[in-house]
Amino acid sequence: MSEPRVYWVLVVDRDIRVSEEVSRSLSGLPIAVLRATDRNEARELYQRFLPQIVLLDSTLDDPDTGSVHELFGGDLAVEMVLMTDAATGSWAEEVVARGASNVLSKPVMAIEVRQLIAGFIDQADTRRRTYQLDNDLVEAYQFQGIVARSPSMLQVFSKLRRVAPYFQTLLVTGPTGTGKELIAQALHNLSHRAKARMTVCNCSALVESLLESELFGHVKGSFTGATQDKVGVFEYANQGTVFLDEIGELPLPAQAKLLRVLQSQELQRVGSPVTRVVDVHVIAATNRNLRAMVAEGKFRKDLFYRLSMIEIELPLLADRKEDLPLLQRHFLQRFSARYGKEFKGISRRAQILLARYSWPGNIRELESVIGNACMMAEGDMILDVDLPEPLRAEAAKPQSGDDGLLSFEELQHRHLDLVLSRVQGNKVRAAEILGISRATLYEMLARRSHPGFSKRDISA
Repeated sequence: MSEPRVYWVLVVDRDIRVSEEVSRSLSGLPIAVLRATDRNEARELYQRFLPQIVLLDSTLDDPDTGSVHELFGGDLAVEMVLMTDAATGSWAEEVVARGASNVLSKPVMAIEVRQLIAGFIDQADTRRRTYQLDNDLVEAYQFQGIVARSPSMLQVFSKLRRVAPYFQTLLVTGPTGTGKELIAQALHNLSHRAKARMTVCNCSALVESLLESELFGHVKGSFTGATQDKVGVFEYANQGTVFLDEIGELPLPAQAKLLRVLQSQELQRVGSPVTRVVDVHVIAATNRNLRAMVAEGKFRKDLFYRLSMIEIELPLLADRKEDLPLLQRHFLQRFSARYGKEFKGISRRAQILLARYSWPGNIRELESVIGNACMMAEGDMILDVDLPEPLRAEAAKPQSGDDGLLSFEELQHRHLDLVLSRVQGNKVRAAEILGISRATLYEMLARRSHPGFSKRDISA
């Protein structure tokens, strides 16, 4: 759902003349002004109209609350502007730290109010366009349901297209959580067997004594508990594809039987002398180093060579950080639909933490983190506080050298992150607090490739 084209501005001030002046100053803008003279009336109007912008007289603010948004139940989506007769630098820093987007000195000047509100509208319109652009990018950078635009993954996609029509056996390698089953499904979908079934078998989940029965089937009475004939994975997938996940967990006896099936396309059920012909393509996957296992005698060399005639290696998520924003949006869309929530996006601070995290669990961990954040979030944005505490703790650690000391540049960047998070990304206020010019701030952001930086800002 897009943001409304008419924006509600709530002015909360005991002096009705203030709201009248604000209303006059906003003439011609897509604005409807609401007026309240006390906190109770302000809450009622908020609950009824859900204004996007609030101008609050500082005497009606409760400085003992942790956030200026407490008046409206902690809704962080509201742009809060405090108006005061005497705005000192320390007071301004304090209210900005409590969540205010900006501060206006009274008596309010029409041109200042108009510029401020017009700026908020531009930002909201930009967020709406960015939200749509993010959704479009997710669609544009999807390959068989896999979201990526990093060079390493584009190479994987290219290889998939080339080998899918021809492969008979193929090996997918990569750490846990990198999406090996998705790659297998993509290969099947792109092959000539796409209309047939792909049967998945996790080798690590099978009891060794029953593994051969699961793969190749058995006949009634072949062992204790075999009360009827059973069709194995390979027969069940006939004319289709078998995906053998965690192939490195397969014991040596089962490896020998698997090799015979791959070579001859024939099998015998456990306890049966009858040879059965099967026609399957086989995709194997592992997070283990099969070459090392071959050297250690734990994996058959001939089976390894048979499987790895074509090998696709998947990179760590940490090595494809270009894909993080797309994947975040992809999972945000998925869980928004699942939980019946609508999210505008992920806050800058949360994006910084997600970008700094090492992602040992790869894409599977990212999916879990975004899903959990969608459940925890109370507003329409994923905030840093919605992320798991262990992730926030690791991502917040300083990037230090062997001596544990931070460089001066890293100290600058960390302080910049802190200030930007406190002012909700308001670069004008950030520059004022830091005591630097806007040009210097933009230069720092550009050097850092900061998530809040846009090249268009330089000419702003």
